[in-house]
Amino acid sequence: MKKISFGICCYNEVQNVERMYEAVTKEIKKFPEYDYDIIFSDNNSEDGTQEILRRIAKKDKKVKVILNQINFGIEKSTVNCISHLKGDAVICLTCDFQDPPEMIPEFIEKWKEGYDVVWGQKTLSDEGKIKYACRQIYYKIIDMCSDAKQIRQVIGFGLMDQSVVHIIMQQMEQDPYVHFRHLIPEYGFKVCLLPYRQRKREHGKSSYSLSHYFSFALVSLCNTSIKPLRMMTVLGMFVAIGSVLVAIFYLVYKLTHWYTFDAGMAPIVIGLFFVSAIQLFCIGILGEYVGIILRRVTNKTIVVEKELLNFDGEENGDN
Repeated sequence: MKKISFGICCYNEVQNVERMYEAVTKEIKKFPEYDYDIIFSDNNSEDGTQEILRRIAKKDKKVKVILNQINFGIEKSTVNCISHLKGDAVICLTCDFQDPPEMIPEFIEKWKEGYDVVWGQKTLSDEGKIKYACRQIYYKIIDMCSDAKQIRQVIGFGLMDQSVVHIIMQQMEQDPYVHFRHLIPEYGFKVCLLPYRQRKREHGKSSYSLSHYFSFALVSLCNTSIKPLRMMTVLGMFVAIGSVLVAIFYLVYKLTHWYTFDAGMAPIVIGLFFVSAIQLFCIGILGEYVGIILRRVTNKTIVVEKELLNFDGEENGDN
């Protein structure tokens, strides 16, 4: 009997976690021909989420729970959770109900048709218009700069075959900030996209701040392409050429208008700040790439698991 594994990361989802368990269980029971398990990865919630997870795991042995030592962040928690998903197919969901679990049967049916990856693709969203517009800009920039054609408006909500998971986990375990939605296009897997409308968050508050979004966007850009480095080279070349031309112009103008030409301090100050801004921008981009290299060579533990529930034969510990 084939098995389908569900991975759900959560942090302070006391109002959602039991409802999510019931929703997923309801959908997967429409497929009695498949075995299943549901793995919740909790990032050290402080609102009672862990107590609910313990109660669910006690009454249903198909529910497994990972309790992390501290809040390691959604990226690391997701990678660690996926590493525990051993089913023939893996379905990843968020616990806030913005992505509808009612799409699970559609994912499974498309997987049965032979697709390696079946993802939900947001065509509409009930989130704020400004946030949605920023996402659109983000996808356009990533797609423009990426070495592989990127899939827009997907967040990883959907199904992946275990063969796909095995391949992408090799990369993500080196650097958990490499999101698998950016890796899939590089390997030529057979992908099916199912359109859906993203809902508003019904309960609780997202812990993902604006700074997290900006950091994720910048890391994603650097992880998917070296074009920013090339752009720095081209920009530096143009600035250097422009500086030489301006210097020649001032020299010639001074020689031809020796007694009347007075450059003043304004052009010098403006030029100095302009070149300094270009230098700082380029150093910042270089720093992002150096940070990626550092994460990959240091090979740190992704998360420390405080406790595992219903993982028969598996010990608590690092991953």
